[in-house]
Amino acid sequence: MKILHIEDSPEIRTIYSDILTVANHDFESSSDGKSGLDLVLKNNYDLILLDMCMPNYSGLDFLLDLKTKKPSEIRKVIIITSLNLDEYQTRFLTDLGVCSIQNKPTSVQNLLSQIAQTPIF
Repeated sequence: MKILHIEDSPEIRTIYSDILTVANHDFESSSDGKSGLDLVLKNNYDLILLDMCMPNYSGLDFLLDLKTKKPSEIRKVIIITSLNLDEYQTRFLTDLGVCSIQNKPTSVQNLLSQIAQTPIF
């Protein structure tokens, strides 16, 4: 599976890279939402792992721009966040079309299980 991970923390990007590479996934990462959006617009990914809390251009900014520029890709997004989303926020994101919302920290088993259960579009 070809996966893009958008995360501003270099430590978390490294951990995800190690996990997904060992699990034989084709993996790329981006340190900010703007460059991640550019990658999504240029390339085809099976799955996009998105951090919501990033400086200057948040995960929500990414989602809203993606919805405008390449709406078919929203369904490939798994949000991985440390935010405690309320019911309204969760409903907004699912109504927007995201695949799933996971809380940080997440276990390796949970992450790989979620990826395995995600349909490839």
